[in-house]
Amino acid sequence: MQRKILAALLTGALLGAPAWAAINPNKLGAAYDATKANVTFKVYSSKATRIELYLYSAATGSAEKAKYVMTNSGGIWSVTIPTSTLSGQGLGGTLYYGYRAWGPNWPYNASWTKGSSLGFISDVDAAGNRFNPNKLLSDPYALELSHDPTTATMTNGTIYASGATYRNIDSGSSAPKGIVLAGDTQATGTKPTRALKDDVVYEAHVRGLTMNDTGITAAYRGTYKGAGLKAAALAALGVTAIEFLPVQETQNDTNDNDPASTTGDNYWGYMTLNYFAPDRRYAYDKTPGGPTREFKEMVKAFHDNGIKVLIDVVYNHTGEGGAWSPTDKTTYNITSFRGLDNPTYYSLTSDLQNSWDNTGVGGNYNTRNTIAQNLIVDSLAYWRDKLGVDGYRFDLASVLGNSCQHGCFNFDKMDAGNALNRIVAELPPRPAAGGSGVDLIAEPWAIGGNSYQVGGFPSGWAEWNGAYRDVVRQAQNKLGSAAITTGQMATRFAGSSDLYGDDGRKPWHSVNFITAHDGFTLKDLYSCNSKNNSQAWPYGPSDGGEDNNNSWDQGGIAADQRKAARNGMALMMLSAGVPMIVGGDEALRSMNCNNNPYNLDSSANWLNWSRTTDQSNFQAFSKAMIAFRKAHPALRPANFYSSVDTNGNVMEQLRWFKPDGGVADAAYFNDANNHAIAWRIDGSEFGDSASAIYVAHNAWSAQVNFTLPWPGAGKSWYRVTDTCGWAEGAAQVQAPGSEALVGGENTAYGLCGRGTLLLIAK
Repeated sequence: MQRKILAALLTGALLGAPAWAAINPNKLGAAYDATKANVTFKVYSSKATRIELYLYSAATGSAEKAKYVMTNSGGIWSVTIPTSTLSGQGLGGTLYYGYRAWGPNWPYNASWTKGSSLGFISDVDAAGNRFNPNKLLSDPYALELSHDPTTATMTNGTIYASGATYRNIDSGSSAPKGIVLAGDTQATGTKPTRALKDDVVYEAHVRGLTMNDTGITAAYRGTYKGAGLKAAALAALGVTAIEFLPVQETQNDTNDNDPASTTGDNYWGYMTLNYFAPDRRYAYDKTPGGPTREFKEMVKAFHDNGIKVLIDVVYNHTGEGGAWSPTDKTTYNITSFRGLDNPTYYSLTSDLQNSWDNTGVGGNYNTRNTIAQNLIVDSLAYWRDKLGVDGYRFDLASVLGNSCQHGCFNFDKMDAGNALNRIVAELPPRPAAGGSGVDLIAEPWAIGGNSYQVGGFPSGWAEWNGAYRDVVRQAQNKLGSAAITTGQMATRFAGSSDLYGDDGRKPWHSVNFITAHDGFTLKDLYSCNSKNNSQAWPYGPSDGGEDNNNSWDQGGIAADQRKAARNGMALMMLSAGVPMIVGGDEALRSMNCNNNPYNLDSSANWLNWSRTTDQSNFQAFSKAMIAFRKAHPALRPANFYSSVDTNGNVMEQLRWFKPDGGVADAAYFNDANNHAIAWRIDGSEFGDSASAIYVAHNAWSAQVNFTLPWPGAGKSWYRVTDTCGWAEGAAQVQAPGSEALVGGENTAYGLCGRGTLLLIAK
């Protein structure tokens, strides 16, 4: 995952699954009691020697109205205040709050005042502590944050830094504050209980989903409210689960300071400042409590249309980032976790002086520490139980399998105490057949060490199948330069049993994708030979990005580019596993070959809802292929396909064929000179409306003649679609009942170069 460090700117599978309150018994954070007569604040620090609560009547621009010294009991610091007392202090409205903390590297001095160095010993001590009372700290358990660290009116992010130049700058007036929520009654609707194997996932950005949509009221575009208004359209496309890029609070309000500049912009949102607060920027209602209510309203809109809501979560690092300089151990951002308990919340180098980093964005969150894990589990449970989400995609999830705290990184799925196994234990995954529970999807890699773990996650976890992506891309785009065998293709199309079958997982633990937000769009994958990230706004400039994309422009022939995209879409919908498409790919969205637009909060990076004829045709193709998948349970197996006849109808559950109609054997599968493969699925074993399904894929550049196999007693083959150019148009996929008769066993079918054929028997 490419994204930019913002240092310069921020400069129940079971019905009895535990609810958030049960998982968070200490009730960390801030909350009113049942009668709102009192408000209690609780925050964790094992290293602090003093913590003070600061209360404000406004989010920014003014001093605190009151402060309270908190009491420590086993690392839980707390204070309870009568609301009548607060009213007398001018705190009768919305309550904003933050903490100041002292510890061994900066002991409390009674004469200390804001902006003072009194008591200071060091920015970091031998135990890794980085306490600094001049930095107002936001509560890791705050349910909303008042604003971003830098805003349009306060662009100086250096006020949050430590080090000799910045340590004595007081951040209190400008710092983000937690907001004590009074609660709401907004419902989130009835959660879909659909099995993950039956889902079609649509990855999208809340803001980008509707910013260009003129059919939505202007004020609602780019908001949770606007996103909810697209639920019916996505349901009509066939989407069953929407996977939002990060929606937890991150630094992004300054994206609009200069709309045509990308300097420091954070569009994707992979620098999380708080794991409970919905990002305020995406709310139409930005008043206190508004983002929470509106997020729940959006969830209800999707639930009402039968669509799950999955969110992309970033527990591998935080928005505090890492060292400002590789050679300077003193200058770090201190906005929350780091100022409360640095060695608890972050993995550090062996000398505890710097961050250990497998993320490329500043340092690992300490996922092997029990307290740090508590926050992860509490956060996930809160989004599930209070905000209504149905599942999660975990960014750089290998970091959550770390078995080390400091001085090392080692992914170990067998470590019962790692965060991955704890999440499964306390937030049970959805059962194979569907029901209550959450869908857990890992991005199964990070940077360095043994972090590449495609197929290596523990039980309960689905994964983004990077091997599927790479094999399909190379088979399509690297003819003659990459040795992809038909055996590799067959393994991926059938659910990747080599990756998931060895440890009891199933085909649906493979999330099959060819593109994701991180990389080329589907159109660009088949239209660009290399990335072009340095172009002018609004398609750039962006830095970083993968150099080895397995992409090809199909010789510059537009019709072939569209055909290749149809192949990619069709293969995803015809493969065992869970297909994921990127928002806009259903209609040939392009980013002009920019493969890392993490910083482009621009009209080019927002989805465009107007359609050319080619885009309309492709959207019709995508919609029809999604519908075909949903109509045919034989494409969504709960278990890996068997190669034998299991119901006595003389047809194997799955058989692979060479183009000449012979059975594909090991010699054919393993010969890298072969580039055409076909397979037949016995639909009758899955209760399918088609007695058999036949798919042929020709990765050769020229036509290949396929000899069709036996379709079953008394049956014939009928064409659902052929991705070749001759059939291109709005009806390239035939509607059920109107499929064209092709013939029976031994019928020859000429399939164009780089084409895919789909037949059903009836």
